[in-house]
Amino acid sequence: MKKAAWEIALCAGVLMVFCLVCRFTFLNTYTAYVPVSGHREEALRQGGVRMASDAPQVLHGEVEVHEDYLRVPVHPDKAGEAFLSFQDENGESLNSLYLRVDRFMTVYDMQTGGFTGDSAVMIAITIFWLLVSFIMLRHFFQAKGPGFYAYSTIYFVGFFLFSLVTGLVMLSATAAHLADPAQYNMYTVYSVINSASTRFMLLTMPLVVLFAIAMGISNIALLRHERMWLPNMMGLLLSVALILGEGLGWYLFNRNFMGSEWEWRVRQTLENTAATVFVYCECMLAGSIVCGIKAAKHQPAPDKDFIIILGCWFRKDGTLPPLLRGRADRAIAFWREQKEKTGKEARFIPSGGQGKDEPMAEGEALRRYLVEQGVPENLILPETQSKNTYQNMDFSKAIIQETNPQGKAVFATTNYHVFRSGVWASLAGLNAEGVGSRTKWWYWPNAFIREVVGLLKKRWKQEILFLILLIAFFGVLSMVV
Repeated sequence: MKKAAWEIALCAGVLMVFCLVCRFTFLNTYTAYVPVSGHREEALRQGGVRMASDAPQVLHGEVEVHEDYLRVPVHPDKAGEAFLSFQDENGESLNSLYLRVDRFMTVYDMQTGGFTGDSAVMIAITIFWLLVSFIMLRHFFQAKGPGFYAYSTIYFVGFFLFSLVTGLVMLSATAAHLADPAQYNMYTVYSVINSASTRFMLLTMPLVVLFAIAMGISNIALLRHERMWLPNMMGLLLSVALILGEGLGWYLFNRNFMGSEWEWRVRQTLENTAATVFVYCECMLAGSIVCGIKAAKHQPAPDKDFIIILGCWFRKDGTLPPLLRGRADRAIAFWREQKEKTGKEARFIPSGGQGKDEPMAEGEALRRYLVEQGVPENLILPETQSKNTYQNMDFSKAIIQETNPQGKAVFATTNYHVFRSGVWASLAGLNAEGVGSRTKWWYWPNAFIREVVGLLKKRWKQEILFLILLIAFFGVLSMVV
């Protein structure tokens, strides 16, 4: 993640230099666009337009008449402020222009938000967001093997989506401003930037709604097979939250507003804050889903020395339920495939301690099942003390260090649990990849959502801090712009 952050900072620095070079080398003139009522181009051309300034020493300019606006190239002479008024041949006022010149000879249009070199800045911002999306996507594809199991991989996917959509929105705004700056002024562009989160919500609404419906259907199917308790309803609750969030965003974005400018800014701030929270959760969810699916489908290279089987609850008679049996069978399948392809015979580490309602340790129950399936006992190294996934990985690593410190490992678990288990392996210092066993279609989505919640729960302080920074940024932007 640090490498990606440095690359993004480098892009920002290069683009800032690009803007400064353009500004002070090529862009020394600011062009203002002053609207006039009606289509009076011919009359104004014939009679001419008079421009008066209350501070002629600050700047000077010319007037070009167009169909429904005046194009006014302005050249700064010294720092200060100037009020320009425009009249036709009869002395009738057409419009006015309020400009400010700073000590760097940059002209600011106080009525439209434009400034000297604004087009170059817009182009740079557009390129920046598109480059960020490229950097995020490249780092996601570069994360391979054990290095794939990391929180940063989720960020790469989630914020690739956000930066790509933001870049495309900025691209459309930039193109519109360059094509017709009179109609699409800089305040309009600021509004686009300011409402980036809301626009992301609206653009992704069809996909989010379809996902929510699919998640709700799978959760209802789950509740028909399993008991009605909160962990089994997380997918349904998420579906309702996604649909309500998108509906609220649509309503706030499209409703009419009547009130003062201050009230409008407060409303914009609240809307953007809500949209930022929703989009952040949406990006993290999208990143977790993509990473989870990729991890579940991944097939490690057949060169492993150890196969760790992650334990879970089993029956009181010692037999394995479908979930745990699926993990063991997936491990055996990998063992056999590797042996057929390379002749290399890996050792098994069935991992799991004894729960309160279990007759023996999970590692021992798995060992017995492996023997029943024809695995030689000398290839089984049970781990029977762990109480959670982190300990599964940590204690299994100790066995690997004692047996073959240079050995390569793979772990077997249920498909929805692969990515999170890989993260725990990484935190435990175990360099291992995962393989996933299949589960019922109606069980997988809800179980995976539980995994996402569990995955992010460990980093809740960092996530809250990052979210606060995002809210602060868009909140200040709403109040200032």
